[in-house]
Amino acid sequence: MKFSKFITYFFHPINFPIIGSILYFLLIPKFIFKPLEYSMLTLILIGTYIFPFFLLVLLKRFKMIDSFHMSTIEERKFPTLLFISIAYIIGNWLYKSSAVNILALFYFGYMLLLLISYIMLYFNVKISLHTAAVGGLIGFLIYFSYHFKINLILFLAIFFILSGLIASSRLRLQAHKLNEVILGFMIGIFSQFFVYFFYIYII
Repeated sequence: MKFSKFITYFFHPINFPIIGSILYFLLIPKFIFKPLEYSMLTLILIGTYIFPFFLLVLLKRFKMIDSFHMSTIEERKFPTLLFISIAYIIGNWLYKSSAVNILALFYFGYMLLLLISYIMLYFNVKISLHTAAVGGLIGFLIYFSYHFKINLILFLAIFFILSGLIASSRLRLQAHKLNEVILGFMIGIFSQFFVYFFYIYII
């Protein structure tokens, strides 16, 4: 049980956007001016981790949520809308920079994921955002590998194993049902694929 709690907290959904961004800059085969890279990562860290973290602290302090995992449907609605806005702002900023279009798609994919999860709340369906977040990262790495023609099998294997650990931890803690865990993972991957193919074949 303690291991499951560790996995749940250490791999909280809030961590995956910055993990994906760091991997992007580490793995991209083309050169990006280092000061630009560091400034982008700093702003991404503030926008997707530090700001949301303090936001969750405030929401918990004012009793709008009981925990950082937002276990009930009603608790999730307002924070999800805020996170949709953050994902859109970061994605739009990155896209306009033109230097990191593929990374921008990563955030648009998370925006779509959160939008789908928000709509599903009104149908009393609470997907696992933990598995959705890791699924989104896996989807991103798949089309990143395809787009730049680089082999990321090792990274994909690691994150697939991690997704299994996260899913089993959420089930063991009885935070989600099996269908919510699987649905979250599939929506996470689908959202990333959708924005990539939209970008390639429509835009």
